[in-house]
Amino acid sequence: MNFHVLTLFPEMIQQGVNTSITGRAVNNGIIGLNTINIRDYAGNKYGQVDDYPYGGGAGMVMQAGPVYRSYEMVVKEIGYNPRVIYLTPQGKVFNQNMAEEFSKEKNLVFLCGHYEGIDERVLDMIVTDRVSIGDYVLTGGELPSMVMIDAISRLIPGVLSNDVSAEFETFHDNLLEYPQYTRPEEFMGQKVPSILLSGNHAKVNQWRREQSILRTIENRPDLMKDAKLTEEDINFIKTLDK
Repeated sequence: MNFHVLTLFPEMIQQGVNTSITGRAVNNGIIGLNTINIRDYAGNKYGQVDDYPYGGGAGMVMQAGPVYRSYEMVVKEIGYNPRVIYLTPQGKVFNQNMAEEFSKEKNLVFLCGHYEGIDERVLDMIVTDRVSIGDYVLTGGELPSMVMIDAISRLIPGVLSNDVSAEFETFHDNLLEYPQYTRPEEFMGQKVPSILLSGNHAKVNQWRREQSILRTIENRPDLMKDAKLTEEDINFIKTLDK
């Protein structure tokens, strides 16, 4: 899996991705990170990539030429037109299902905008997906791209030391994750639930599933409409209404 990031601040991406779990995956060759500085394709000796917007208004707009030329470099390197994600608050809100879909790609390009945005013409030419990480405005697309790279990377086999953890964590079956506990068994008068000490794995798994459902109902009821529920899950939910 190779991530190509078109950005004005490649060092920001490099410092963020090359740490912790994703950094280890890069070092082990499981994922690849290629940062492309859009200024290198400015076409002028000043490295200027922005200009005033037609029609007037505040701020500056990133020009189409430098963005397109940096994209062309990636296409030439990999040999085909890849999926291009433009990070924008106007896009579809990123979620786990999207992360799973993107994780199936061999190459992904992230386009990070700045200023008042990017000339719409080049967006229409190269962008396949417009994605947001939430309904708020950031100074650029670098932080959202790192959020997405992190979420996508952990779904790639070998990135996590325990691949099972990616399968059973938050948003598995569109449910929130169950509560976790570790030693000591008692902390400031609070004890670990006895079921977790029983050694009965079937009962533990049942308890965890029920806790996931309870947490989702209490904290993110909006997720329940798309939750993948078994008949046993449905019967459990019915007992909550009694």
